[in-house]
Amino acid sequence: MSAIIRVDNLTRRYGERTAVDHIAFEVAAGELFGFLGPNGAGKTTTQRILTGVLPPSEGTAHVLDHDMARDPLGAKEHIGVVPEVANPYLEMTGWQNLMLAGELYDMKKTAREERAEKLLRDLGLWDRRADRAKAYSKGMRQRLMLAMALLHQPDILFLDEPTAGLDVMSRRNIHQMVKDLAQSGVTVFYTTHNVEEANVLCDRVAIISEGRLAAVDTPEALKNHFAESQSVQVAFTSPVEPEALSGIPGVTHVEKEGDKLRLFTSDPGRVATEIALLAQRQGLELVSLNTLGPSLEEVFLSITGRGARPREVKQ
Repeated sequence: MSAIIRVDNLTRRYGERTAVDHIAFEVAAGELFGFLGPNGAGKTTTQRILTGVLPPSEGTAHVLDHDMARDPLGAKEHIGVVPEVANPYLEMTGWQNLMLAGELYDMKKTAREERAEKLLRDLGLWDRRADRAKAYSKGMRQRLMLAMALLHQPDILFLDEPTAGLDVMSRRNIHQMVKDLAQSGVTVFYTTHNVEEANVLCDRVAIISEGRLAAVDTPEALKNHFAESQSVQVAFTSPVEPEALSGIPGVTHVEKEGDKLRLFTSDPGRVATEIALLAQRQGLELVSLNTLGPSLEEVFLSITGRGARPREVKQ
């Protein structure tokens, strides 16, 4: 598929501080693309450049073939944005907020009313449409912002930490809406620091740390880069100390996880066999024995230097 977002050598400085440092990536049309990084990594700054809010200090950002520094209006007609902080007009009702958004996009009255009703029903806000937004919970405001961003049926939807601080049900509602949008062909640029969200939602993820892009790939491909983070998890009927298993050939280290032990290795099949043999020799009874691949969270922690085994993955 062709690239609908193209970023090349993109850099943004604030005085002497570099928030985004010469990054480059592409997003294909119809892709659900995760932009993943710890707080302060440069995620929001990058999204603000891509949506025409900030100019870059260096490099270029093209959205729908429009240079966002020179011709942002050409792209803005076709994008929707949900910022991290939900900011509808609080003194206006949910319905009035949507009508205003429709007017800003020059939608005809009938079209915006029909579209607004559908979105409010889909997002569970129809019964509260006449209430002022200041009476909405955080989750309701976030859903209202999503409805406002989708009113004009954009080709690209930018989401900045859309589920931060929300309850479980609100998160699920937004996740399902995002999945449905991607399946309908909308390109979704999903900025988050929540690794599990990126893992379950995104076709590909880019990991940014301290303004620099460390990796761009599918979640599963990123996990496969970390063969040494494979492991075997075992539980016995009686307590066994980690040191008792650390001498098994191929084991790099052992961690205790509740009533289980996790043995890290690049050869989990061999280690699982050795555990079974050791248990037989020492008269230990196994409760469970499982081989595990690395999680995206472990990959993320390693790439960003926050885990025990930092390592960079190239694009």
